[in-house]
Amino acid sequence: MRLLGTITPDRPLLVVAAEEEAVHLGDGLPVLLTGIGKVNAAASLATVLARGAVPSEIVNLGTAGALRPGWSGIHQVPQVIQHDIDPTALHALTGRLYGAPITVSEAPGPILATGDLFVSDPQARDRLAERADLVDMEGYALASVAQHAGVPIRLIKHVSDEADESAARSWRESVDGSSKILAEWVRTELR
Repeated sequence: MRLLGTITPDRPLLVVAAEEEAVHLGDGLPVLLTGIGKVNAAASLATVLARGAVPSEIVNLGTAGALRPGWSGIHQVPQVIQHDIDPTALHALTGRLYGAPITVSEAPGPILATGDLFVSDPQARDRLAERADLVDMEGYALASVAQHAGVPIRLIKHVSDEADESAARSWRESVDGSSKILAEWVRTELR
């Protein structure tokens, strides 16, 4: 976890998992680098918010894999699910609901599936495509922390790969371009 800049109540906090995704953001807004995965994302954001510095909103910027052909570009995600937890089984065990989908916006857009698995297997991708459009490794955790803290959040994802056997190579080749596109979104939408 690394916080660059100062969080103030009149500005958004940009939250990014990997340094490669933040390269072109500049220093105009505070940036929280969480590290990859749900645990790193949740622990980092919860720690920063627990220190008492609450931003006007949280904006999660990052890359995502496309679960179906035709998804490309940048997207604001209205709903996020977890793909590595079974809410039905947990409800049957405990009688309580864990891991329900989180709606962060009423606007139309893709459903994001979050899990601690870099999806690079076509069969896993096809299973996930039955429930979602994009996949990442932090969105749900960040949305959950923001929801618990009462801070609005936006999930902004740029498609970097097709969540298939070439995903790792595609991500490495496209992450700098994705970072530039995410930085341009920040310049046009948040300034």
